[in-house]
Amino acid sequence: MRYKRFVGGNLESNGYVIYQRKGGDALLIDPGYNAGVFLAFLKDNGLKLKGILLTHLHHDHVGAVRGILASADCPVYMHSLDAEDYRGRVDIAMEDGLVIDLEGEPVMVLHTPGHTRGSVCFLCPESKLCFTGDTVFDTDLGRTDLAGGSEAEMEESVKNVVDRWPNDLFILPGHDSGCTMAQVRKYNSEFIQIVSGSKRNTVWE
Repeated sequence: MRYKRFVGGNLESNGYVIYQRKGGDALLIDPGYNAGVFLAFLKDNGLKLKGILLTHLHHDHVGAVRGILASADCPVYMHSLDAEDYRGRVDIAMEDGLVIDLEGEPVMVLHTPGHTRGSVCFLCPESKLCFTGDTVFDTDLGRTDLAGGSEAEMEESVKNVVDRWPNDLFILPGHDSGCTMAQVRKYNSEFIQIVSGSKRNTVWE
């Protein structure tokens, strides 16, 4: 799996293009700002856009969707719970466990509520990559004090989903730089506080 990160807007949100090869299919993840940079990259690399995947409904992650659709029509994916409150177009209301194929490589949808009711992460197990939106970052977790946020749900997402990921999985969040789960376990104080207060999951060890 190849990916290209774009950073834009006042909140410096990360948007990603994922693809296997030049001239092949591509998916966009969280195009929040400046539709033109995404469209230019697709054109320059001969990529065919097969879908827009949204980790959640906040504007800094969806703001460029309308502009992209004006030039490259494709389905928009969002979890069903966030789709209920989103005013934009949603073609496929995702649920936990959905698998999206990108030229033979699975992209798995993991429901991780906490930041919003319908927050998701996109796991690419074969490439050991995970696009985490605003669920987990290198040194902290996503906010839970906005509409649809829940501290209790964030804790459950961390315990039951994020803490199952192996140390060599590389996370690509909605803001800031990516890192391995080994680094999250060492430097992310909010993550450490949650998992240390419960029975440690041993799947990753």
